[in-house]
Amino acid sequence: MSDSVRIDKWLWAARFFKTRSLAADAVESGKVRWNDERAKPARILKIGDLLHIDNGATVWEVEVRGLSDKRGSAAVAQTLYLETPASGARRQAEAEQRKLFHEPTSHLKGRPTKRDRRLLDQSRS
Repeated sequence: MSDSVRIDKWLWAARFFKTRSLAADAVESGKVRWNDERAKPARILKIGDLLHIDNGATVWEVEVRGLSDKRGSAAVAQTLYLETPASGARRQAEAEQRKLFHEPTSHLKGRPTKRDRRLLDQSRS
């Protein structure tokens, strides 16, 4: 554990992004907000900072509880932050919504095969 960590390294170590460059790109494009402000990837985090993170799949609001610039196990990564109750409730509601409504093409990877195309056409008519 370090006493000062760049925000992009912390996001990578806390497993919000697969690579540090993805984390840096998200911070640069404004998908990560630090204490309700835009930040640069080199922003130094402190314990107690609030982050609003949109990693593409989900939106998180977390409070920084620990600092690390090394990517460890998922169990260690979860000790680095505490999700706000509102964020947890919102993510649960979104998960329930996804269970109830299945996107018709979510199981398709890439371009549909000839068989997949026939099934899609059949379901539309």
